[in-house]
Amino acid sequence: MSRLHTEIHAIERIGWLRAAVLGANDGIVSTASLMVGVAGAAADKPEVIIAGVAGLAAGALSMAAGEYVSVSSQSDTESADLARERHELATQPEAELAELTAIYEDRGLSSELARQVAEELTAHDALATHARDELAISDLTRARPLQAALASAGTFAVGAGLPLLVGVLVPLSQLTLAVVATSLLALAVLGALAARAGGAPIARPVARVVFWGALAMAVTFGVGSLFGTVAA
Repeated sequence: MSRLHTEIHAIERIGWLRAAVLGANDGIVSTASLMVGVAGAAADKPEVIIAGVAGLAAGALSMAAGEYVSVSSQSDTESADLARERHELATQPEAELAELTAIYEDRGLSSELARQVAEELTAHDALATHARDELAISDLTRARPLQAALASAGTFAVGAGLPLLVGVLVPLSQLTLAVVATSLLALAVLGALAARAGGAPIARPVARVVFWGALAMAVTFGVGSLFGTVAA
C-alpha cells in the first residue's frame, strides 16, 4: 500500500517570514534605541516612555505602509508579466510551446521528451506552467501586500512593546541598562527563531542581529548624551 509523502519546505514560509522578522527586529531596535537615546539626554522617565509610545505607533504604521507599497509594486509587476504571458499564449501558442520546450531542454531533457512534457503541461494549465517555469512565479512566492503589511505592523508592535514595557517597570536609574539587556536578549532569541523557521544555521543570524542592534543603541545613546550635554 502506497503512503502519501508530505514535505513542508522553508520556502513556503517566505511570504510572511521576511516581513515578520523585519517587523519584530525593527520594533525592538528602533524603539529601544529611541528610548535609550532620550534617556541619554538626561530626560525624565515620562519623556522616555512617551518617546517609546510614539516610536511604537509611528513605526508600526510606517512598516505597514512601506511593506504594502513595496510588495504591491512586486505584485503589480507579477500581474503585468502574467497578463503579457496570457496574451502571448493566445496569439503565439507555437512560439510559447517552443520556448517552454527549450527551457526543459536546458534543464537536461532530450528534445523529444522536452517537447512531450511541454505539450502535456500546456494542455493541463498553460499559464501556470509558463508562470512557474519561465517567470519563476508560483503560489509559494507570489507577492501578498496585505499579508506583508499586517505581519510587519503586528510584529513591529510586539517587538516595540518589549523595551517599552521594561521602561515602564524599571526605575529611571536602571532604565538604559535594562532596556539594552532585554532588547539584545530578545534580538538573539528572534534571530534564532527566524533561522530555525527558515531552516538555516542559528549562530550567524543571532550574531548578526545582536551586533547591529547593539550598534544602533550605542550610537543613539551617544547622540542623546552629546545633545543632552550641549543643551545643559
